[in-house]
Amino acid sequence: MRYTVECVRSGDWWAITVPELKGVFSQARRLDQVEPMARKAIALMLEVDIDSFHVEVKPHVPEEVVRARQARTALREAERSAEEATRHAATELLRQGYTVRDAGALLGISPQRISQITATASKSTGSTKPRTDARGRRAA
Repeated sequence: MRYTVECVRSGDWWAITVPELKGVFSQARRLDQVEPMARKAIALMLEVDIDSFHVEVKPHVPEEVVRARQARTALREAERSAEEATRHAATELLRQGYTVRDAGALLGISPQRISQITATASKSTGSTKPRTDARGRRAA
């Protein structure tokens, strides 16, 4: 069985309800205490073992929290996209004969970082193109 546990801040407490079970209420001081308190209330009401069901805690949160979480998700996606674009650009620059130092200057990152991301890219793609050092010479 699976139960949804809804909780809303009420003063210094989280007020807990289980919509699927009328009459199941509890409270907790902190959000991390909501699940155990809800489990106890559900188990008591149904006269079952506390670990015999699943719960999903759904706290009601202010709109500011929702916006902050959405912004953080967008940031992580933008970082992944930027990293992929940088890896692609660095690999392409080196393939076209740019030095590691020049590629780093063009992309605004260090030559060492260029070497790191292109080494990672060549391992994953199986590229056999020789790597170059910070001066653009072939690495040993």
